[in-house]
Amino acid sequence: MAAEVLSQNGVQVELYDAMPSVGRKFLMAGKGGMNITHSEPIERFLDRYGARREQMQPLLEVFSPDALREWMRGLGIETFAGTSGRVFPTDMKAAPLLRAWLHRLRAAGVNLHMRHRWCGWNDAGTLRFATPEGERAVQADAVVLALGGGSWPQLGSDGAWAPMLVQRGVAVAPLRPANCGFDVGWGEHFRTRFAGHPLKNVVLTFTDAAGVTHRKQGDCVVTETGLEGGLIYASSAPLRDKIAAAGPALIHLDLAPGKELSRVVEEVAHPRGSRSLSSHLQSRVGVKGVKTALLREALAAADFSDPVRLAAGIKSLPLRLVSPRPLAEAISSAGGVAFEALDSRLMIRTMPGVFCAGEMLDWEAPTGGYLLSGCFASGRAAGKGVLQWLADRQG
Repeated sequence: MAAEVLSQNGVQVELYDAMPSVGRKFLMAGKGGMNITHSEPIERFLDRYGARREQMQPLLEVFSPDALREWMRGLGIETFAGTSGRVFPTDMKAAPLLRAWLHRLRAAGVNLHMRHRWCGWNDAGTLRFATPEGERAVQADAVVLALGGGSWPQLGSDGAWAPMLVQRGVAVAPLRPANCGFDVGWGEHFRTRFAGHPLKNVVLTFTDAAGVTHRKQGDCVVTETGLEGGLIYASSAPLRDKIAAAGPALIHLDLAPGKELSRVVEEVAHPRGSRSLSSHLQSRVGVKGVKTALLREALAAADFSDPVRLAAGIKSLPLRLVSPRPLAEAISSAGGVAFEALDSRLMIRTMPGVFCAGEMLDWEAPTGGYLLSGCFASGRAAGKGVLQWLADRQG
């Protein structure tokens, strides 16, 4: 996005990428359907950026979700909003958008340099790149760093840039997993039998480190080590922060949403005759399969002979999340270059001519199109920032 803004305004742009091809994480983001942005009202959209709403708002007001869709239309890519409000290309794929975009960038004179890993600066302030042919030095009038966070390092964003900026006095918050799964520590039987099974239509409730109660409904997935999936990702930031502040986080799952506790007690207490407990719970409460197994994993054996305690477990099953999964497994990362280290143009205050954009900035957002929207908007802002800085120098 920065390259596009600059090249369209007559600036010669050289784009360097450590990977053999451009946009690998972008393509991975589109693997299950390219969720590019969200169609909800802008105020609610901005709220998704949490503690960094104030810093992200001016970027996203200039390049809003509607502006992003219009930009895609200019590349020949139509979009639609699904029933959830999430916005997708009509063909659901990332590759056609990337191809059309790269074609336009090349036509505008942008030169792409692959397998060039940025290694910081030399003593003369020149950029250093490691290439298959050896180290290369590059002099630039201005630099935009868009080096990603620390998730999915195999796609290029490994966070190796952070120490290089810290050494130069730039404030960088430690990179942490965002939109991530959590470890629970299942028993061997449950782990081997139910890893990979979806938990459909459950309600997650927990209290965060500030004492605020969160309640969300949706789906998640049992993994070999714990839980992940949309419902968990949507709550991962406060859960991660609570674990960091106070150790394992207690959550509760309602396995039968829509049914009052009193009704569940009645249904569980109903005589089951010769039927197994599993068959009884399935027919009376709609709890079956992995949900039944989860009850057996988390409740004491004595609870199954007490309808009140069993019903309470169905409506509010306690699980202890021990730790977030590693950063390399997360969908995205929190932490990065602090906005306080940047001016309004996204230029590092102590390093004139060096700008930062994308996931390497210290912001986070849930899945749902907010991550890509934030990256697009910050890249565009950095490009405009470079234009302004270059103009000021010349003027």
